Amino acid sequence: MATVPLLSDAEAEAIPEVKAVFDDIRATRKSDFVNNIWRGLANDPALLKRTWEQVKGIMATEGALDPLTRELIYIAVSATNGCSYCVHSHTAAARAKGMTPAQHAELMAIVGLASQTNSLVTQMQIPVDPQFEV
Repeated sequence: MATVPLLSDAEAEAIPEVKAVFDDIRATRKSDFVNNIWRGLANDPALLKRTWEQVKGIMATEGALDPLTRELIYIAVSATNGCSYCVHSHTAAARAKGMTPAQHAELMAIVGLASQTNSLVTQMQIPVDPQFEV
């Protein structure tokens, strides 16, 4: 259960700053759907706007990484951080961008392996090889 109210469309419409962000989310994503994260963040219009601008600037613009790769990275980080909401939302986004079941399975195997080896190296305090230092 959320710790803040999730603003309805009617509530969002009544707050000009929130309405503007919700309208931009819909336009950018070419969808009428506004995720619960934005509805929760709408309790603080400045935080909503700031967060949406960051997400839009990284996830919804052209860049060196293709959109599917960005979603895969987001899934990996979210899984590692234990954020169920982001794992689910970005898995759906990755599927919409063409992620196959085989790609998802391989991603989960890599995330699990990295978590395991990261933990081992951290526990043993293994120093970084000089060849790897920039």
